Amino acid sequence: MNSQEVLKELLANDPIARAEWEKDFKLKNDPRITAVGRFIRKTSLDELPQLFNVLKGDMSLVGPRPIVSDELERYCDDVDYYLMAKPGMTGLWQVSGRNDVDYDTRVLF
Repeated sequence: MNSQEVLKELLANDPIARAEWEKDFKLKNDPRITAVGRFIRKTSLDELPQLFNVLKGDMSLVGPRPIVSDELERYCDDVDYYLMAKPGMTGLWQVSGRNDVDYDTRVLF
């Protein structure tokens, strides 16, 4: 079973997980992440590849976090404004609470 199938099955069978996913597009206890993956995310080592994108000039150190196309609709009328900025490794959302800030508040940042 691939990760998309695991996620789809979880969201179909667990209303609490589905509500969390619909609110934030992420799960605190995501079953698709291995123990090694949890360690990498907890220590933010998964952010290192973005540094290469900064060095290439595709990203900046500070700016809005990159988002996937499924998230664009949540930005409503501000989507064009958001897309004008070069994505960054860190921004106001990260220094203002990171995972403690809900998705709708993140969009405001």
